[in-house]
Formats: sequence, C-alpha cells, structure tokens
Amino acid sequence: MRCAGVVVPAILAGVDEVQIVVAHSERATLRVGDIFLKVDSNQANLEVEVEAMALAPVPTPRILWHNPPALALAAVPGTALGVLGKPSPASPAAWAAAGAAIRQLHEAPLPPWPGRRVDDVRTRLDTECEWLITNAVLPEALVIRNREIAETALRPYTPAFTHGDLQITHVFTENEALTAIIDWSEAGQDDPLWDLATLTLGHEDRLPHLLAGYGQDVDHEVIRAWWSLRSLSAARWLLEHGFDPNTPGCEFDVLRARM
Repeated sequence: MRCAGVVVPAILAGVDEVQIVVAHSERATLRVGDIFLKVDSNQANLEVEVEAMALAPVPTPRILWHNPPALALAAVPGTALGVLGKPSPASPAAWAAAGAAIRQLHEAPLPPWPGRRVDDVRTRLDTECEWLITNAVLPEALVIRNREIAETALRPYTPAFTHGDLQITHVFTENEALTAIIDWSEAGQDDPLWDLATLTLGHEDRLPHLLAGYGQDVDHEVIRAWWSLRSLSAARWLLEHGFDPNTPGCEFDVLRARM
C-alpha cells in the first residue's frame, strides 16, 4: 500500500475505514483500525516524538513503525480525561493519577535537546498580542489585561522534562489509573508549570484534583499566567488552521475569565 508517497506496511491492509482524527497544512493523524498513522511535514517533530517516548518514564503509545514522514502507533487503552470546551467526565482520582505521572516525568533526567528560551516566548507573545489588537480579533483591553497576567510566567525557572503540549485529550486513564500520554512531538526541556497549565486550560476546577497527585508545591499564579499566555499565543494559529478559540469554554473564554 502507498499513501501520499509513503510506503505503508501490509499491517494496514484490509482495513475498511479510515478516520481523520486531525488534519491541517502542517500534519495529519489518521485512525486505521487500532492504528494511528501520523504524517508530519516536519520530520524533526516525529523524531522528537519517537525519542521522547523512549525516554519518558510514563506509559506511552507503542511504536509500530517509523517510515518518514509517517509514524504508526498502536491505540492506547482507556479514555482521554476530556475535551476542551466540555466538562471533564473523569473522576478526581483519575486526575490525581495523571498528576502523579506528570510529576514522575518532570523529575526524570532531562532530554538531550534544548528547550524554549524565555525571551523567544516573550517575543512571540508580544507579536501575537499585537496581531489580535490590530485585526480587532479581541477587545484591546482584554488582550492588554491578559498580557499583564502572562508576564508572571516569563520568569527564571528550573527546566524539567516536559511533554510540551499536554492537552486534556492527550492524557488517557482507565479505572482511575493512567494508561498513556500521547503526542510527544513538542517534548523537551521547559517549565513544568507549562504542562500543568496546558492540561487544566479551560478546566480550572480540576487543578486541585491534578495537584492532589502531583503535589502542592506549585505557584498557582504562574499557572494562571500560563493560561493567559497559551490562549493569547495560540489564537492566530487556531483561527488559521480551522479551529475556533471562541467556542464556549475554549481559549477566548479563558481570557475573558481573567477580567
């Protein structure tokens, strides 16, 4: 079998249905039976994902094959903690189990590749805020207030092994135990509170449950700052790739909640 120039092993033969999980100009993820096929325009993303999963001390998907620019992963057991914009159906114990696993990741040895620089994050944030105001995407006062809050996150920190894109749909549990964390292409050395903020974005009521497993020695103001920063920085990308940050419970509501 061949797909967009990619040689596809016979393990995919005979499958009746292909489900598009996500697709945009940069990457696509397809579900083919019990296999997830990821195709990325940037091969470095898949290389990071493969290496990060090998290093991470938490459950990750099983790699079936890696044939650039595609990566095939086995489906993981359990269900995601939830989706952005809807209440999480997972129990407090399931959130605590996720917190304990994330703490284990953050205490693991650092991956060998470097992480983001605070100055680069600040520059991108300012660029995105200017775009939001210039194009009247959001009220200027809303952007300015959240930019002020976001500054709290832009401080010196001790880097940890982070997932980097720990969205609520990327953490799976079953019977109140963590079964897998998926999508590791943005893993690296970064602020551990970035992971905690990403997971609880739009689910602020779940932060106490997450910290019950992770541990309480975190600065809640920094997590709130990351909520603002992520929502401001991601808005343009989401809009340009067919996602709506103005959906109830999503990024724009997160920004409005800070006012």
